[in-house]
Parts: sequence; structure tokens; C-alpha cells
Amino acid sequence: MTMVTQAAALEDATNASPGPRQPFFPRKKKRIPGRSIAILLFLTMCALFFCIPLYVVVVTSFKTMDQIREGAIFSLPHVWTLEAWDHAWNKACSGINCNGLKVGFWNSVLILCPSLILSIALSIITGYALALWNVRWANAFLFLLFICAFVPFQVIMYPLIRITAAIGIYGTLWGIAVVHAVLAMPVLTLIFRNYYKDIPQEIMRAAIIDSGSFWRIFIEIILPMSGNILIVVLILQITSIWNDYLIGVTFGGLGTQPMTVILANLITVSTGVVAYNDNMAAALLTAIPPLVIYFLVGKFFVQGITAGAIKG
Repeated sequence: MTMVTQAAALEDATNASPGPRQPFFPRKKKRIPGRSIAILLFLTMCALFFCIPLYVVVVTSFKTMDQIREGAIFSLPHVWTLEAWDHAWNKACSGINCNGLKVGFWNSVLILCPSLILSIALSIITGYALALWNVRWANAFLFLLFICAFVPFQVIMYPLIRITAAIGIYGTLWGIAVVHAVLAMPVLTLIFRNYYKDIPQEIMRAAIIDSGSFWRIFIEIILPMSGNILIVVLILQITSIWNDYLIGVTFGGLGTQPMTVILANLITVSTGVVAYNDNMAAALLTAIPPLVIYFLVGKFFVQGITAGAIKG
């Protein structure tokens, strides 16, 4: 009897008419705030400000001089040619030397490598010592570094010329590399010091109890923890050294000038007809190496910044 009653109740509940439906209100479309529209417009204008000249430079480098003389700077090349790129790399003239930009490229590489090694090696050790060890007069030294970081290069240019000439490296690739390393030392030391300052003191105390060696702690503990900041410093230094002109033209001699100096000579010192396609190709060849480096390790650069490699 009970089972029959339950079945009947279930059947009545199933056949019961559903309750009244809730009225349907269409969802309101979300409007884009005016602030977001203003930001998008501003960013678009900034992007166009850089992209339009870059577009002109790129397409001009692939044009012939006959098409360039037509004056349509935004038109695509009628015939795509690499002749200007080949001429800029192999035959472009800087003064009386017509060996192309390749000479300056290898000079820049030979300047870049020792500059990176010297500046990073000295500043990483100095920053480590100032952050994690009790160094006498550390605060005074930090204040001096802070002052030196904001001294314009032009102020100390002549003393550096006299010093490099006295030790016999003025006008050489090593002279340019040493000057780059000296000028980068204050900023890089402060960056490394700020990064290592956040390492817990408990780690240092345990490491000192375990070994007590300055160099062993640095090699086995500190250096493996420095991946993020090293990527940040590498990109900053590569960009700064490769794009430098003033140090290269001041301390470089004949045959030791970096790529930027040869590019400037190629564009500003010319006779006869100005080959705009050669100039554009030369400018792109000079700009490509740091761009390639940034695209290869740019992700790690952002990770290094977010991990605290650059802090106030």
C-alpha cells in the first residue's frame, strides 16, 4: 500500500504543471569606458609614430634609386632587390676605406665581449660584497657610486683620454672596452647590490657556518641565484654598448671604430649622389643585432624585472 501511494505521488508531481517562468530580460551590452578608448588611441598613435618611419626605412632599402627618385616613399618596391644590402655590408665607404659595414660589425663584437665580461664580473662581485658582507665604509662607497652614476660622460671624457693614453690603450679596441666597463660599473653595482640585499640573512649565516669562504659562497650559492638579474644586465649592456657612438668616435682609432661610427661616416660623409637605399640598409644592419638578442631572451628580461632584478 505504501509503495502504491508513493508511486501515485511521484506521478502527480511529474504531471504537475511547471511554475510560472521568470520574465526574460536581455543582457545589456557592456560599453567600453571612455578612458579605455583614450588609452587605445594614445597607444595607437605612439605605435604609428614609430612604425611609419620604420616602414619607410625597410621598403626604401629594397628599392632601386630610380624608384626612390619618383618620390613615392610609401609605395612598395617595384622590384625587390638586395643590392643595397650587399653594397652596404661589403662596399660602403667610410672616409677613404670602402670595406663596408662588416669591418665595423666585427669591431663592435670585439668591443662588446670584453666590455661585458669586465663590467659584469667587477660589478657583480662588488654588489655581492656590499649587500651581504660587512664592508668597511660601505655606505660612503655606495654614496660615491650613486654620485658617479649621474655624472655626465662629457665631464670625465678628457681625464679618461689622458688615462687611456698614459697606459697605452687609447685608440684600441681594448681602450673602448675598458671605458665602457668603467662607465657601467656604478649603475651595475647598484643593481646587483639591490638584488642581493633581499637574500635572507639566514642563508648567509648558514653558508658562513658551513664554509665561511667569500668565494665559495659566491660561486655555489649566490651565482646560481643570479640568473634573472644577469639576463637583465646583459640586455641592458648589449643595447648600450652596441648603440654607443660617442665613446667609439672618441676612443677609437683608424681600423678600430665600431659599427655606429662607420654608419655615421657612411651617411654624413659622401660625394656625388646620395644612395638612400644604401643608407637605409646600413641603418637596418646596424640595428638588427641588438634586436635579435632582445627577441631571443626578451621573455627572460621581463621575468628578471618582475622577479626584482631592478628595484628602487
